[in-house]
Amino acid sequence: MKKLLSLVLALALCLVAFGAVAEPVTMDKLTLQFVPSKDADVIITGTKNLPQLLQAELLKQGYDVKDIEISVGVSYEATGEAMAAGTIDIGWLPGGTYALFSDEVDVILTATRAGLSNDSTDPTTWNGEANKTLKNGPQVTYYRSLIYATPSAYGKELAAKVNAGEALTWEDLDKANWAVLKNSSSAGYIYPTLWLMDNYDGKKLTDLSNVVTLSGYGEAFAQAAAEAVDIIVCYADGRNDYEAAWTIPTDSADETGKAGMGREDSIWNELNVIGVTPGIYNDTVAVTKAKADIYNPEFIAAMQNALINVINTPEGAEIFSVYSHTGYAVAQDSDYDAARAALKAVQ
Repeated sequence: MKKLLSLVLALALCLVAFGAVAEPVTMDKLTLQFVPSKDADVIITGTKNLPQLLQAELLKQGYDVKDIEISVGVSYEATGEAMAAGTIDIGWLPGGTYALFSDEVDVILTATRAGLSNDSTDPTTWNGEANKTLKNGPQVTYYRSLIYATPSAYGKELAAKVNAGEALTWEDLDKANWAVLKNSSSAGYIYPTLWLMDNYDGKKLTDLSNVVTLSGYGEAFAQAAAEAVDIIVCYADGRNDYEAAWTIPTDSADETGKAGMGREDSIWNELNVIGVTPGIYNDTVAVTKAKADIYNPEFIAAMQNALINVINTPEGAEIFSVYSHTGYAVAQDSDYDAARAALKAVQ
């Protein structure tokens, strides 16, 4: 009888202990923000089901989050600043933006993506319908930025020179009207600057005579289609993302909501690569340091597991395809030492 009572008591204590461990941590709200590397409407539409999926996965990890709010920053820097202030909890930041704000935010994941069918540094191999890039390469943790000549009259001159195997001079580039992104954008500013520095005796984007700064890549492609600029810069699979919209009438939109740009010829024929940058370490998922007491190592581990699990589902894969992310890997700050060095060089 004593042995039976002892067994019952031990079982009861185990059940109490199990109940205490299994009780989830309740959180009222979690704010997530994406940078505007795509049109805000496209991002919001593409990620509309993320809150429910993430809530379910976080509950499995021991966190009951009542509300998850998703927004898109007005600029890369705005998202970094909001995270630094603690008004945004989790942010999807490019490597350059993370490097700029790494004193105020912690990286928790690095995105992986399908590599492209072309990884050459020779710009001529990227041009024309026959050289259309496919997202069928192996999983990679880096991507490239490309410098594109637009179908403007002068853009066509630059493209013809490169496609004929001739090197562009600094004077050629300085005569062009450039469109770039803000200076924390890896593909839209930092690495194009490094490309100039490497090939033109240390000269930078700031040394060019005609440069406009845009808020996102959607605006850059629209400016290119309108022949308002001669050169734009974008990540290497940018033409894939805007291929359909390029030839859709301007009063229509593609299936993702991108506004039509009204061109007649293929984007692969009209938007020619004239420069290829070195590889850029992939985008981050980062967490604010302003609430370190709440977003502690236990929560970070839960968020890492939850996002990895979400992206490994068909619905999650579809959601994160808006950024061409196909997986997430646990990251550490030192992974972005090169990004910090690049940011310092261009500043």
